[in-house]
Amino acid sequence: MEWFTEIDLYCERVGTAFWAEPINALSNLSFVIAAFWAASSARKRGPFDISTKVLCLLGACIGLGSFLFHTTANLWSSFADVIPIWSFVALYMLVVFLKLTGRQGLTGSRLLMLLPLLFISLGWVFISGSATQVNASTDALNGSGQYTPALIGLWFFALISLIKKRPIWPWVMSAAVVFSLSLVARTYDLALCSSFALGSHFLWHLLNGLMIGLLLQALIRIEPTSSLKESRV
Repeated sequence: MEWFTEIDLYCERVGTAFWAEPINALSNLSFVIAAFWAASSARKRGPFDISTKVLCLLGACIGLGSFLFHTTANLWSSFADVIPIWSFVALYMLVVFLKLTGRQGLTGSRLLMLLPLLFISLGWVFISGSATQVNASTDALNGSGQYTPALIGLWFFALISLIKKRPIWPWVMSAAVVFSLSLVARTYDLALCSSFALGSHFLWHLLNGLMIGLLLQALIRIEPTSSLKESRV
């Protein structure tokens, strides 16, 4: 495995310099902004639990990993790009489940529950062939197919939240819509090269930063099932 093998998958990249993709690189600030937005909102709402802190940190790490990939553009930075993404997905799923069932926080036993999800998500990164390892010239989806499970899961979460009339459903539904649009932007990046030199990958970053922000805002507003029942008595 050549860890420093150069990877050129995006329309904006036309060379090997560190700043060969300035817009793709700098647009990752959206993830950092989303993390600060969530952290600020969480502090205003009361105790800032460890699970929310870790997810905010992972949200910022998504931006950092993607920045590294779009500046160094090689194999090692491709994993710095995708591992924080799938780690966020795995942890978010676990924390949402715990909070919706009235079990707040991450104890040692709940952290053990996280491990299988992390292994599954990280295994998906390697088995599915992440966007950084896909030959973009032969892949009709430009590597976006790896995000199909996340898209399905997010829409499922959004619809269940709507059906059960959870107060967080507008946040989750908005996140699902934004993620769908961001996948379109990611998929058509190379197809736009001939007509728009920057492509559309930077929109993937901006929209996903917004999506992460919306999901984190939903998370800190989740009311445990027990609290909902008590409020109806």
